Amino acid sequence: MIQATLKQLSQQLADKKVSAVELAAAYLDRIEALNPELNAFITVDREKTLTIARAADARRAAGDRGALIGVPVAHKDIFCQQGWKTSCGSKMLDNFIAPYSAHVIEQCDAAGLVTLGRTNMDEFAMGSSNENSYYGAVKNPWDLAAIPGGSSGGSAAAVAARMTPVALGTDTGGSIRQPASHCGITGIKPTYGVVSRFGMVAYASSLDQGGPLAQSAEDCALMLNVMAGFDARDSTSLERAKEDYTRDLAQPLSGLRVGLPREYFAEGLAADVARVIDGAVAELKKLGATVVEVSLPNTELSIPAYYVIAPAEASANLSRYDGVRYGHRAAEYQDLVEMYEKTRAEGFGSEVKRRIMVGSYVLSHGYYDAYYLKAQKIRRLIANDFISAFAGCDVILGPVAPTAAFNIGEKSGDPVQMYLSDIYTLSVNLAGLPAMSVPAGFADNGRPVGLQIIGNYFAEAKMLNVAHQFQQATDWHRRAPAL
Repeated sequence: MIQATLKQLSQQLADKKVSAVELAAAYLDRIEALNPELNAFITVDREKTLTIARAADARRAAGDRGALIGVPVAHKDIFCQQGWKTSCGSKMLDNFIAPYSAHVIEQCDAAGLVTLGRTNMDEFAMGSSNENSYYGAVKNPWDLAAIPGGSSGGSAAAVAARMTPVALGTDTGGSIRQPASHCGITGIKPTYGVVSRFGMVAYASSLDQGGPLAQSAEDCALMLNVMAGFDARDSTSLERAKEDYTRDLAQPLSGLRVGLPREYFAEGLAADVARVIDGAVAELKKLGATVVEVSLPNTELSIPAYYVIAPAEASANLSRYDGVRYGHRAAEYQDLVEMYEKTRAEGFGSEVKRRIMVGSYVLSHGYYDAYYLKAQKIRRLIANDFISAFAGCDVILGPVAPTAAFNIGEKSGDPVQMYLSDIYTLSVNLAGLPAMSVPAGFADNGRPVGLQIIGNYFAEAKMLNVAHQFQQATDWHRRAPAL
């Protein structure tokens, strides 16, 4: 049961082979056994979860045939959820109980999904390793010495360890795809605006996007059906007709044009990762795809552009945490200014402070034009690169990260080296494109490696089709760590 996909769990619930309460209890028992070592969950409330599960059983008993009623889910601790602590992995919000739910949480509740708990994350989603959490680092279920990736590392580790069949994450610069790759699971970041950001605590508002992490592409498609949709409360939410993201899963790949960017296979890509990606491309060619070389010439500029734009937006978004209205407040201070200073000094971790300082600097008088404005111009060039590339191909393939997961603590003392690990993911967010990570094999050290699939705007169904057909021909996504 723990190894079952969403579709299989849904069928078991429909056939009354298991109840929502029994299913939730089984996962809660596994969380209780594994979380002390993996640290994937920040908050678990057994009684609250079982109450939700009982309500799901009642819905099925009353004749509701919703496909995912009673299926367990975990939520990254960045989504507000009414009555649950929403900490964003920060001391600043350690005492914050959300008074309302994010749009995606509302959608999950309406679909009958059962919340198992709230997953650990890099503080305010700032990080690539999940070492920046106030609640401690998350460990990779495949190798406890390794990072799980960030910032959605808790969600990825929880799915990989089969502590939940599916989890929600967010992706600002690769924070769904990179942990999915490092943990050997599937994760998708939709086109910017497809999933509402209402109730999702903001890091960089023009880059943040929510998405699911699960075992398979089919599971991600089922979850995206739930999560996607227009929300008038989010000014960036796109008013589009609802899609069925499972509609093209069974389509053959004959005639598919796969683009391989030469910049993704240059210096810096580890040989064992390149080997895995080459093997995945060969498998897709067997399925009928043809390969064309494309160019994304501004790829190397994505890191400096991102680390100007994202901190700038973060410095504005995080200015609300001042100790006045909610969250942490310093215990001792002489005046209002000192309260602000002490509250923020105590409440934020070092990486958050670093990005706030960088963001404030690039937005300051005399530097806005020199840094922020130029970064936005580079952003447009990066988007144009993708537009040109998609003129000759249907999807773009490449690695998610230059290496497999590195060791905990290995790069924590060198922020620049940490930032460089996002080279293949950042440009997708800057362009607002959809992309996903699919398990494709293992590096020489036995740690998972993901294949990145990038689609054109609103091409989620095509990406999921490619991923599903790849997963029908391989079994990488069915492999699980021995826990």
